[in-house]
Amino acid sequence: MGSDVRGDQGISRGPSIGPSIAEILDSHAGGTGSPVKTATRVADAIAARGDDGTWLSTVPRDELLAAAAAIESRPGARTLPLYGVPFGVKDSIDVAGVPTTLSCPDYAYIPETTAPAVQRLLDAGALYVGKTNLDQFATGLNGTRTPYTVPRSVFGGELISGGSSSGSALAVALGQVPFAVATDTAGSGRVPAALNGVVGFKPSRGLISTVGLVPACKSLDCLSVMAGCIDDVDRVFDVMAARDDADSWYRDRGPRYAGGPIRVGLPPVAELEFFGDDAMRAAHLGFREQLERQAVIVEVSLAPFLAAGALLYQGPWVAERLVEFGDFLAEKPDSIHPVVREIFRSGLTYTAVDAFAALQKLQDLKAEVARLWQHMDILVVPTIGTTFTVEQVLDRPIDCNTMLGHYTHFGNLLDLLGVAVPLGVTSDGRPYSAMLLGNALSDDTALTLAAQILDEPRAAAAAADSAVKEQV
Repeated sequence: MGSDVRGDQGISRGPSIGPSIAEILDSHAGGTGSPVKTATRVADAIAARGDDGTWLSTVPRDELLAAAAAIESRPGARTLPLYGVPFGVKDSIDVAGVPTTLSCPDYAYIPETTAPAVQRLLDAGALYVGKTNLDQFATGLNGTRTPYTVPRSVFGGELISGGSSSGSALAVALGQVPFAVATDTAGSGRVPAALNGVVGFKPSRGLISTVGLVPACKSLDCLSVMAGCIDDVDRVFDVMAARDDADSWYRDRGPRYAGGPIRVGLPPVAELEFFGDDAMRAAHLGFREQLERQAVIVEVSLAPFLAAGALLYQGPWVAERLVEFGDFLAEKPDSIHPVVREIFRSGLTYTAVDAFAALQKLQDLKAEVARLWQHMDILVVPTIGTTFTVEQVLDRPIDCNTMLGHYTHFGNLLDLLGVAVPLGVTSDGRPYSAMLLGNALSDDTALTLAAQILDEPRAAAAAADSAVKEQV
């Protein structure tokens, strides 16, 4: 399936991760940098790229520098956990006074208030840079379903960026911002992270408020975080995860990792699907061999997980999108991307009987999966089984999208959390990534294993308990 994306000298392109949050904070504290200097670097980096499909809107340069200066002059700002740290926001999440477009100009509106999760970042001293591109109405995993510039992966070769949070992944992979806010209903945060070589963290649903997010499937929606390392994820998550009584899906965070061995579930190799991509298969199996030498391994069948995933787009959950977008589909169908419009219309074919039958089937699968968590802590699978070029996706938009979601579609249906962990490149220079899946509220255990895989200490986690207690 894949194409060779190596340059003329056989050197693979890939992410150019910029300074981490810790490095930015150190520079601001030590005087070698400042929020204004950081803002200048960000503005220059974005301007140098031009319109590459990463951003749908950005704060004008003079306003960005003024906002950074205002952070510098804020009383007590230097003690804030994200003092002057720049970030982007997926354009399905509200920022007051900035159009929320969902990559559909005719749908756009200007919100009066900022989504609480984003406001917490601003209150923590972070610097809002702009809105990032997405598959229209957050419907898709490939990044091509947009009327704006279609983004490409940082690995070149005309590879897709992945979606729907395409711009959020690219903004981090290009080194423009250390983190970006994304969403993940069916893989929309993890797939583009995998295709651009960054960390994509989809926490347990309900830990980060979804108020101010335009719903895709409200019962499944989840804000997620793109970052260059686990430490950055920790820092951002500890700010964003907080009680919001206006969010009816809210729940408290689970326990911190208690130490000791992490039992890792691995599916039988015969159950893994790479869609004929031998290079991706070899890369993932090589990673598994390393993991088997380092962790306590439990063999776990993927069958119930995949059965749940099949319900998402081959079942009535697609109709949930019409709760939010049904009127717009009826009134302005021509304003919707043709592939997205086809998906929306497919939701009209389901009945209440279909919905209840699917809910009952899902409950059976949840019970089956719940028993598996008694024997493992984290399930490890590929994040994606193969990659595609933009041309391949445009030729077969539904089929390619289904393959991209093979390992992600079941996540929120089964109430799991997920971390996409970048592992490098295949023999032909394409990105590969492992996905760590955990039962709801085991976020800290999954992040601990992700840090171990990346050989990264988790200094932020030890200090995070007190921060979380202060937020609740």
